[in-house]
Amino acid sequence: MKKIKVAILDDYQKVTHHFANWDTLSDKIELKVFNEYIGDDPYLSEKLFDYDVLCLMRERTPLPEELINKLPNLKLVITSGMWNASVDAESLRKRNIIFCGTDTKIHSTAELAWALIMNSWRGLQTEIQNMKDGKWQTTIGRGLKGNTLGIFGLGKQGKQVANFGKAFGMKVIAWSHNLKKEDCDIVGVNFVNSNDLFSKSDILTVHTRLSDRTRGYIDNNKFKLMKKECVLVNTSRGPIINEKDLIDALNNGIISCAALDVYDQEPLPKDHILRKTKNTLLTPHIGYVSSEAYKKFFNGYLEAIEAFIIKKPINVLN
Repeated sequence: MKKIKVAILDDYQKVTHHFANWDTLSDKIELKVFNEYIGDDPYLSEKLFDYDVLCLMRERTPLPEELINKLPNLKLVITSGMWNASVDAESLRKRNIIFCGTDTKIHSTAELAWALIMNSWRGLQTEIQNMKDGKWQTTIGRGLKGNTLGIFGLGKQGKQVANFGKAFGMKVIAWSHNLKKEDCDIVGVNFVNSNDLFSKSDILTVHTRLSDRTRGYIDNNKFKLMKKECVLVNTSRGPIINEKDLIDALNNGIISCAALDVYDQEPLPKDHILRKTKNTLLTPHIGYVSSEAYKKFFNGYLEAIEAFIIKKPINVLN
């Protein structure tokens, strides 16, 4: 029997074989792991031309219609998690290519958001570096209790962060385009309008999905509403915030700090201006990067391939 050619994309940490036992399929598949980012490779379709199965790690390498139509051998696409905005699911459906997902763990992104909040609000990054540089107490931190936590998007992640805020004695407010007061009442947070979310928040954390409505929603007009002392945290998607307006707001002291895990362009180029912008706390999109999630992702790939082989696909998204 001819072996199925499988490619795993964007395994930056080289953990494909650590989190799943691929030997169980060694007699059925020929496996290739790509450890470097190849999403911007002009010859990407040639590199992926021979593969029957593509395993995608979140939205690292997009799969648009143009690329899909250049991959004649493609029969199965598996994304980690059960949603991937960078995949043209309709184009896969038209080509009768199965598109499925995996189980996941959702707690790690909310936990990272809270870590960024704690770090930026207390100035920990500066003081940690000070200790390495032989300095002592150069900043004055701020306490969270009694301050207002604004949440843009009260979904699974937003609810977790709301509960963290309440545990720290914060006032929690929330808004998004589809959010209703009764949704907030269930969680025990205050429903506000968009302007109040931006004007009343001491810390504003983004947990809404990227869509046509939210793309670039946080722009210069929103920054003008925000408190000068406000910290903006984004662990959702970079393009929700207008990048140029954010950089201007930070450089001109319109807000005090931005803690970011997501960016317009990923991986963030080494010479990107954000790396040099003052009052930033930057992490490399690690919200979902946890051992618990990776175990679900890589074993999910295995399970989806096994199900495909016996013609009983699972977790089908298209």
